[in-house]
Amino acid sequence: MLGGVDLTLTAAQAELQGRARTFVREVLQPLEVEFEHAGGRLPAEVRARIRDASIDAGLVGGSLPREVGGQGWSVLEQVIVHEQLGQSTGGLWSFIPGAYNALTHCSPEQRARYLDPSLRGERFGSYAVTEPGAGSDARALVATAVRDSATGEYVLNGEKWFVTGPPDETDFMIFHCIIEDGSERRPTLFLVDYDAPGVTMQHDPDYMHTFADRHPQFVLADVRVPATAMLGEIGRADELTNEWFVEERIHIGARCAGAMERLLTLAVEWATERIQFGERIFEFQGVSFPLADSAADAAAARLLTREAAVLADGGADPKVVHAKASLAKLFASEAAFRCADRVVQVFGGRGYMREYAAERFFRELRVDRIWEGTSEIQRLIIARALEKRGVDRVVG
Repeated sequence: MLGGVDLTLTAAQAELQGRARTFVREVLQPLEVEFEHAGGRLPAEVRARIRDASIDAGLVGGSLPREVGGQGWSVLEQVIVHEQLGQSTGGLWSFIPGAYNALTHCSPEQRARYLDPSLRGERFGSYAVTEPGAGSDARALVATAVRDSATGEYVLNGEKWFVTGPPDETDFMIFHCIIEDGSERRPTLFLVDYDAPGVTMQHDPDYMHTFADRHPQFVLADVRVPATAMLGEIGRADELTNEWFVEERIHIGARCAGAMERLLTLAVEWATERIQFGERIFEFQGVSFPLADSAADAAAARLLTREAAVLADGGADPKVVHAKASLAKLFASEAAFRCADRVVQVFGGRGYMREYAAERFFRELRVDRIWEGTSEIQRLIIARALEKRGVDRVVG
């Protein structure tokens, strides 16, 4: 129990955890070095093997409700799985079929075209929110949708950065834009196919990490879509996107906790076998004490993330859950990067080699302090919650 929150796993949850662990260890981890050496690309048959294995393991569409074809996992069950997914490098879990939670708002036609094939692994979608002049401040978004009264279509214009998805599979985006209604700005989502006229991938930059997902930049210039391409209702984009942010922040916290578990496992195995000056290097406090600090961090990150999940499942105040998700992401992402830095040091020169997971985690975990809301944004959310919700509800 933690503050009245029961974090004990049921038999079914433990079984789900075991399935996810086996999938990660037997399917994803053996591909890590090959994936790194290939510059973040895998042959189509290997990607298909990951997809099929994830389907066989029952790991597809877990976060989505059963009524739309998902598995209806609780938030805690999602966390349990993401703790295991975080123990692989390269973001290889991105090849598991799934969909953003905004697609639960699909119409029947949209579901048949986008959601159903996504859950079968036939389509992958991306979420286009960030713009060159608007990162964390959604109020500064300038992408627009203008209705053509003659045809009933919407004309979309805008430039989006960090439109994340596997490069060879992703073929549509959820486009977050503004419909202007007089002096009122009404944020709205649209489903847009990559091959629609006027959609251009302007740049596909390389990043610090080698990841299954790429993060290209798109320009939409007078892209015409029917009114039926609108996802959800006019004016609901901020609400629906925030739902995704909260979910993904909890997932990031879970993956960071999982990454720390694997990093510590590798470091302890190495340090207890490596002999220098006639002793195991684990006997040296300069090695073992940083690992002990990271063990405390890993345990705290796991508890914070699972607590946020259990509160969400229990119907707690969404504002409190939002603050708890930010706490989990902030602490876990900062702690995981510290852990990776320490473990690279434990491995010494080997820790600087890309063949070693510690080096890959060091590059990959850095972005968790940036995407889905920077650490600074999480601090703003937490600070405001302290004032508005009360210290006892945020930290209690």
